[in-house]
Amino acid sequence: MKTIINTKYVKKLLFLFLFINTLAVVAQEEEAAEEKKFSISGTVDAYYRANLNSANSGANYSAPGSSFANLPGFALGMANVIANYEGEDVGFVADLVFGPRGTDAIFASPLYSATGNIVNQLYVYWNVSDKITLTFGNFNTFLGYEVISPAGNFNYSTSYLFSYGPFSHTGLKADFDLGSDWSLMLAVMNPTDITEFNPNGKYAYGAQVGYSGQYLNLIADDGNFEIDYTGGFDLSEEFYLGINAAYFDGANDTGFAGGALYPQYKTSDTFTLGLRGEYFIETGDFGAIGTGLEDSSVLALTLTGSATIGDLVIKPELRLDNASDDAFLDSDGASMKSLSSFVLAAIYSF
Repeated sequence: MKTIINTKYVKKLLFLFLFINTLAVVAQEEEAAEEKKFSISGTVDAYYRANLNSANSGANYSAPGSSFANLPGFALGMANVIANYEGEDVGFVADLVFGPRGTDAIFASPLYSATGNIVNQLYVYWNVSDKITLTFGNFNTFLGYEVISPAGNFNYSTSYLFSYGPFSHTGLKADFDLGSDWSLMLAVMNPTDITEFNPNGKYAYGAQVGYSGQYLNLIADDGNFEIDYTGGFDLSEEFYLGINAAYFDGANDTGFAGGALYPQYKTSDTFTLGLRGEYFIETGDFGAIGTGLEDSSVLALTLTGSATIGDLVIKPELRLDNASDDAFLDSDGASMKSLSSFVLAAIYSF
């Protein structure tokens, strides 16, 4: 009799153990599934820059009139940390930046930029359906080919079109999947690059029409209007051609127009060579090129190599900026039209 009772007792203990173990496994799987919704990603970058036909320090130091890679010698880019939570229907993105490139990215924050603002993007979103997404908060611009994060661009230094187009917007946008590779975005936002609040009660309005990776972008606010085309084509498995063109008509008779081509050739799984050829012209003295004259223009050619080593990318870059008028200084302080420079950048993505 004792043997039978002990056997039943052992069976009950075994059953209880298996039940508890199953609950633990299920709980771990559910916890893992929840953890997958939240992610941390970002980049860290640094670079070396040297002029080839001008001074590299002092009052005669010159750099192209485009942001994010114009400091001399060994210089810092930024640390970019992005927290993302993706729920079934809702989520958020908190994108924080630290360093000189990050400061450039939030340069027009009117209240907090001088006191430690580190917000590049901060928004929530709601997938209303499979076809409609609403985004509310501060998000990077939808115009242009290039972006703030160096990991999102092929060339390390940025174009005139990017540097003098909008960077970020704060407002509400709605993205629509229209089917058959067509998309539509509509937005109402604070004035361009005003990110914390609206200081004047005026608003900007934006729209984007997309088809199969090609985008036509529009934005208008308080007498300013910009139209922008961004796209690209895979001409072969190794050869890609990116395209950007924009026209900006600003208040006070200022504005710009330009276009850029981005041919890129992949020579191996770990190395790609690319060229950015850009023509940029001001209307009035917009100040982008730095000549102080009306209707100045610049032809900028940037040859970049991109070598991948795991999560690290090394980018050597040669750049020539040739302006229509004197925009730079030589080593003796004399004015000149052309500036050549070299950049070696390192970007780590995590």
